[in-house]
Amino acid sequence: MDSGIASVVAVQSNQTRVEVGLVGCEGMTGTSVVLGNDRSPHSTYIQVAGEAQRITAGELRKAIKASESLHGLLLKYVQTFMVQTAHTAIANARARLDARLARWILMAHDRVRANKLPLTHEFLSLMLGVRRAGVTEALHSLSSQKLIDAGRGQIVVLNRKGIERSAGGAYGQPEAEYRRLIG
Repeated sequence: MDSGIASVVAVQSNQTRVEVGLVGCEGMTGTSVVLGNDRSPHSTYIQVAGEAQRITAGELRKAIKASESLHGLLLKYVQTFMVQTAHTAIANARARLDARLARWILMAHDRVRANKLPLTHEFLSLMLGVRRAGVTEALHSLSSQKLIDAGRGQIVVLNRKGIERSAGGAYGQPEAEYRRLIG
């Protein structure tokens, strides 16, 4: 993607859906093709509109066969995405909701590269797998600390460093792995 955000969502057999990763200008969807598979068990949804490049799975396979350096770079990206999904699982299992929300806002902010994020309470509740009321309470907490301004259908980042402190250990390791492997 050149801009915008796509959510990679795991779907259980009972149709339970939980976001497991975010993709923006730093990456791509279709990691299963890079790993040699023909399909993914996950769904991908565009959450923030933007621009993207597109290639068919067959053309991507041809490009990977033709270029070892491309294949190597794509495998490094797959590793960084796997680290992100693992840390999403850790955050979902262990972090308080306000820290998980702070992490999600930071990840969206990294990808949108603007202080205004077009996000609704309803959308955030789906992505975080919690009730809308919990998201509203967590947003109020971040707002009362003057870290964000949460309006109708958008969140404005006011103090990124403060949001990072609120996220605590839930944010940072996947981003560091991305910088280490890709730059």
